[in-house]
Amino acid sequence: MKRPTPALIAAALLAACLTSAFAQDAAIRKNLAERLPQLGKIDEISKTPINGLYEIRFNGTDILYTDAQGDYLIQGNVIDTKQRRNLTEERVDKLTAVDFNTLPFKDAFTIVRGNGKRKLAVFEDPNCGYCKRFEANLEKVKDVTVYLFLYPVLGPKSVELSNAIWCAKDKPKVWHDWMVKNVEPANTKCDTGAVERNTQLGKKYKITGTPTLVFADGSRVPGAIGADQVEQRLAQAAGQ
Repeated sequence: MKRPTPALIAAALLAACLTSAFAQDAAIRKNLAERLPQLGKIDEISKTPINGLYEIRFNGTDILYTDAQGDYLIQGNVIDTKQRRNLTEERVDKLTAVDFNTLPFKDAFTIVRGNGKRKLAVFEDPNCGYCKRFEANLEKVKDVTVYLFLYPVLGPKSVELSNAIWCAKDKPKVWHDWMVKNVEPANTKCDTGAVERNTQLGKKYKITGTPTLVFADGSRVPGAIGADQVEQRLAQAAGQ
């Protein structure tokens, strides 16, 4: 009787591993579906660096953790203390990354400062106090092209302001006058389909707050960060 070759042994081991992984995946899905139907459809189950702990991804970018049988659920961040890395945050950042070049720039208006070589997309609600604070900081950032996506998520006043700004002849000026000088835009009428599409786009990418910044490398940052942080992110996106 011939001894199995190393290739056959390797193939058998791989098949066994795949069978085991499939069985664990199936067990987790089955148990959670029966016990927690409100959890909904699970998009993906994958191993974590912690032995016996599995990542459950659902709703596109939501993450929970479980054991091999789905007997327990853990909500929170997994921290690698040796490397001082937030593994959950890194995973979410990867899942929510945006292909910058596929953004519908026709539905944004453009603000160019200096040579405009660096690129930045921003989703903002004109009725958002944090956005106004952010705009004051953003004025300190030079040599950048800002693609401003109006994203009215705070109620009817936000929609009214967004439509008025979008319909303005000089959108960047009217935007600046309102956000920095508090000069309310005139109520001009036009096709505001772009504002409606931006709302759908934001929902697609799970943008839940304003401002939200998207950089040329696809990374995104929520919140009214300072000019120095914008500069740092722009440099990272450019590979500097």
